[in-house]
Amino acid sequence: MDIELFREHCLSLPQVTEDFPFDETLLAFRVKNHIFACIGLDHPQLATMKCDPEYAMELRDHYQAVEPAFHWNKKYWNQVWFDRDADDNMIRGLVDHSYREVVKKLPKKERAELEQAAQEFMSHPNK
Repeated sequence: MDIELFREHCLSLPQVTEDFPFDETLLAFRVKNHIFACIGLDHPQLATMKCDPEYAMELRDHYQAVEPAFHWNKKYWNQVWFDRDADDNMIRGLVDHSYREVVKKLPKKERAELEQAAQEFMSHPNK
């Protein structure tokens, strides 16, 4: 995976936006204004993503590519190296998991709006 494929996949999810909330090099991806993934323009081989705590530990035990995220709550956030043993499908799956982890914590009304957007997204003929 490279930074452009990572970015394209993040932005393909319903109602995702991107911005630079911390500095001019850390690109964050948000759903309903909540960050679910980040990637540094100065370190494009490394992304940070939210994760279920038990799944985070399992991933860290099985993959060299997955580590506790530096400067993030290590219980919930992993950093994933693109140049290690995580293939593109796994990384896309981790992005999707991170997105779902954030969505499930949103208020009910916002989750309903996203579910509607997701249904429309999935019914698009190109998906």
